[in-house]
Amino acid sequence: MNLARPLRTTAVPALLTVSALVALTACGTSEADSAAEGSKATVTVRIPDPGNSGVLALGKKDGSLDKALSKAGAKVRWTGSAGPFAPAAQAMNADQLDIATGSITSGITSLAQRPGFKFFTAVDPDAAGEGILVRNGSDIGSVADLVGKKVAVNQGGTGEYLLLKALAKAGIPADKVTRVYLRPDQTAAVFNAGKVDAWAVWATYAVAEIGSGKAHFVADGAAIGSDNYSLNAVRTEFAEQHPKVVQALYQYLHEASTKEKQNPAAYLNVFTDVGPTAVTGKAAEVQTGFTAQGGTVDPIGPEDIARFEDVAAFYADQNVTKDRVDVAAHLLDVGKLT
Repeated sequence: MNLARPLRTTAVPALLTVSALVALTACGTSEADSAAEGSKATVTVRIPDPGNSGVLALGKKDGSLDKALSKAGAKVRWTGSAGPFAPAAQAMNADQLDIATGSITSGITSLAQRPGFKFFTAVDPDAAGEGILVRNGSDIGSVADLVGKKVAVNQGGTGEYLLLKALAKAGIPADKVTRVYLRPDQTAAVFNAGKVDAWAVWATYAVAEIGSGKAHFVADGAAIGSDNYSLNAVRTEFAEQHPKVVQALYQYLHEASTKEKQNPAAYLNVFTDVGPTAVTGKAAEVQTGFTAQGGTVDPIGPEDIARFEDVAAFYADQNVTKDRVDVAAHLLDVGKLT
């Protein structure tokens, strides 16, 4: 599912620098201009700018998101740009952002650090759009062939999870493969230069590589058995103060994601069909195919929580986190917000 997909983003840890935090929150860092629901003032919801694709991009362009939120007495303030979840989580903790999108994998590592946010929606794992990417012509034909190889991953996030999960399913000890920790937005050049043998990655970055005709998944999310949900997070204090706004945002995302799944092309290249943020040619076909097969934004149910807990247990077993993170303690039931 594609909430904000400026080939991109969604997702995933990198250390937060001062400059990154400033960029993320440049348009405002205070709740002073927000007011309690029921007053005449409008509540401001700070959300990372969605870029050129996805339901939030279209909602920004046509004004439909503000229209939906206005019924709950709220409006959007776009801040910085959508990117890795780890810095977004830190921005929410610092009262500099209200909403962010990330994966359960990056979410768990962020939850291990005194979180000031909760997750309130879930999108089913992307069975088709994430996996272990290899260059065409590579001698890697299966997960077993990764033994002795170098695989690029983002530390503590989706990439590291996908690799460890694939190795565990194949019965391969994790130390038989060298993990190369790289930021997702810096990995393509390294991958294409042959400095790593494979790349554990998700659709945000995989689309361009597969669309170029130079790479393919040796194992996708379905083959790996991935439980890597996409989630929306809300700053805890914001949810407590403005539950109706959170409900309105959920309803908008649910309805819009359903429409996007039915007509993915309408949510690509929302602002421009040229330049570095545009998805064109074969890449557009790949992206729309992934989106059509993907999930929609839904409430978090008991079956989702069970799978979240499996990921948390897996991360602890693999020493990605020191202890098993209690994910359930950081979830909201949007149906019960009042």
